[in-house]
Amino acid sequence: MSTEPVSSDPVSTDPKSTDPVRSDPVSTEPTESAARRRTRLLTHGAVRGSFSAFVRASCRPVITGMDNVPSDGGFIVASNHLSFLDSVLIQSLFPRQVSFFAKSEYFTGTGLRGHAMRMFFESVGSVPVERQKQSASVEALYELGRIASDGFGVGIYPEGTRSRDGRLYRGKNGVGWLALATGLPVVPVGLVGTEKLQAADSHSIRPSRFEMHVGAPLRFEHLGPKHPLPVRREATGRVMDAVAAMSGQERAEGYNAPPRSHDRG
Repeated sequence: MSTEPVSSDPVSTDPKSTDPVRSDPVSTEPTESAARRRTRLLTHGAVRGSFSAFVRASCRPVITGMDNVPSDGGFIVASNHLSFLDSVLIQSLFPRQVSFFAKSEYFTGTGLRGHAMRMFFESVGSVPVERQKQSASVEALYELGRIASDGFGVGIYPEGTRSRDGRLYRGKNGVGWLALATGLPVVPVGLVGTEKLQAADSHSIRPSRFEMHVGAPLRFEHLGPKHPLPVRREATGRVMDAVAAMSGQERAEGYNAPPRSHDRG
């Protein structure tokens, strides 16, 4: 089963853009109330716990810094991205729920397999979004902001898509916008070796040891959704420096290339 998330940063990287993120949500109505989300997370807790136990037993991961995860209130996880499995690994191993974007196809399947897939991704807190559709991706970013502001954890990959050569690419500005728009702490995460768990051209999972290092939360001023682009870029740079310190990766100067249409990305 591929667990590919969609590109986690729909924000424009055009250097001439003064407001690459829309200042108004696509929809002013939240897609799910905080009370309903709490109920659903409790309902699906058993699925998440079972997968966590499987990962710990089969992969024997090296995990450090989990005490850096805030014990209450909303927070933002910013991680490097090496594998299709990165999202569910973070979601299953973190002590608190973390919501990531996931392709909408994972939630719309039919039959027994479709129901099982939908239940799994709901259980780990994934948020459906249509891949390669800019308006949907922008609304999904706002949805993450709403979830975090309701007191939950959300996750984002500043690189936008997984690294195919192991280097850490320049971060796009979605994570900076999210941090400044919400004023919530950003928890940097460095993953090491997760690319060994599932090859890019395979649907099978091969248990292998990996590392997950969690850094101290970064704090940013709460500026709301409208703020200067240079401030957003500076925030993104701080986040990427912290992620690099956790992952130990070689830094790439440019942005990561988006996945090809036939690539699971």
